Amino acid sequence: MNPIALITGATSGIGRATALKMAGNNYDVIITGRREERLVELKNAIEKSFSSKVHLLAFDIREKEAVSQAIDSLPEKWKDIQVLVNNAGLAVGLNHIQDGEVDDWERMIDTNIKGLLYMTRRVAPLMVEKGDGHIINVGSMAGKEVYEKGNVYCATKHAVEALTKAMRIDMLKDNIKVTSISPGLAETEFSMVRFKGDKDKADKTYKGYTPLTGDDVADVIVFTINLPAHVNLNNIEITPRAQANSFYKHIND
Repeated sequence: MNPIALITGATSGIGRATALKMAGNNYDVIITGRREERLVELKNAIEKSFSSKVHLLAFDIREKEAVSQAIDSLPEKWKDIQVLVNNAGLAVGLNHIQDGEVDDWERMIDTNIKGLLYMTRRVAPLMVEKGDGHIINVGSMAGKEVYEKGNVYCATKHAVEALTKAMRIDMLKDNIKVTSISPGLAETEFSMVRFKGDKDKADKTYKGYTPLTGDDVADVIVFTINLPAHVNLNNIEITPRAQANSFYKHIND
């Protein structure tokens, strides 16, 4: 078999693009997400275009037992995971903290932090056992800076930054690479989820400039993974040309 990569949140956006590009780079891929029909479509697309093998796991990353059952269900040959891409994440709502919806907060915390932890806790020991592996945590510019109404989302992505640094230290002696990739404005399903399906609001997020795409971020992930064995990129920020940081972007009239 080829080396194996496990990608969470592979049903759309960055996760889907990463699965396709990893397959194109001779990785067999384990694709995960909640929407099984999308995983099946992605599996078919990969197998049509590449010789890579695909194993799909449909479950909710927020559920600890579901994560454990999914990893336990892997055939033995699929447990030799070389790369874990902790991509699953979301922003829900855009409110001042005093007006925030607790359900939104819990959904972000459960997905962005706890889901990442659940996956890492089950996959990292498999890497440590063989003394090799690479964990990619997909963070956000929101993990670098806090902006108005971003409160809990920003907090979860700051947590991803801290956890990435902690993983790097804790597994240093075990020869495990750990990288945080922090995208800026990227046109995926992100804004549709944040605005709870309001397409008009979501579309306005990307007007007047060219945002990143899932493919752009996936290219950086693949580049990072393909570096020589002795090289580890600890943290990467990637933004559109029109975006300097969370506060400054150039919009054409």
